[in-house]
Amino acid sequence: MTEKFIKQDHFLEYKDENKTNTTLGFTTREGGLSMYPENAFNMARYVDDDQDNISKHQAILADLIHFPRRDWVFPIQTHENKVAKITAADKGTNIDAITNDLHGIDGLYTYEPNILLTMCYADCVPVYFYSEKNHYVGLAHAGWRGTYGEIVKEMVRQIDFDLNDLQVVIGPATSNSYEINDDIKSKFETLDIETTQYIETRDEDRHGIDLKKANALLLQSVGVPKDNIYITDYATSENLDYFFSYRVEKGQTGRMLAFIGRKQGED
Repeated sequence: MTEKFIKQDHFLEYKDENKTNTTLGFTTREGGLSMYPENAFNMARYVDDDQDNISKHQAILADLIHFPRRDWVFPIQTHENKVAKITAADKGTNIDAITNDLHGIDGLYTYEPNILLTMCYADCVPVYFYSEKNHYVGLAHAGWRGTYGEIVKEMVRQIDFDLNDLQVVIGPATSNSYEINDDIKSKFETLDIETTQYIETRDEDRHGIDLKKANALLLQSVGVPKDNIYITDYATSENLDYFFSYRVEKGQTGRMLAFIGRKQGED
């Protein structure tokens, strides 16, 4: 399959024939001001970084994607499965500074235009949702806890239109070099998807898990057509020239920003 995330300055832009008025992308690590280890384009305010760096990086991205910072929304992610509906009243949340607003939220969606949904990642799976016919965009954060918590199912439960009109994009995340133990594997065995399709046993108490594939299978299990789900080949843990990786860099690293939004008057 042809890779649909196309490299631009500071971000990967998702391009597809089903998308004409939706802005969808994922930032990369190079060409910034942060020290991870140098010239890193960190997008997270909650890591050890100069706050001015993040503001400047936001401004650079805003200019590139033509979505002003005042229209961005950012939740405080806690690796759970809570989802929030976003409206114009939420614009600017946690963009200039971290607050307690939208705390504990790992899934966002909106039917309103001129709102950019954003979240930070450094190995966890960004899952984008959109339906241009229904003026809908959504974004979920799915690490192993969010995947096990079936956050993508929670996202789909909020949808009030035909799932045949839904497009889902699974963005850059760690490869199946991400290892889990028997205890975590046993948790995934309670889900209604076949573990042999996304978990590979390598040794005693050592299993590689493909979280991107797991989320795709969960989506299919609740009726999202397989052909409507795109999975990128990009892996954060395999390409440190482009991406931060929390696990590979042992937590001493920045974060990429996933973003999705729709402009008014472009339907």
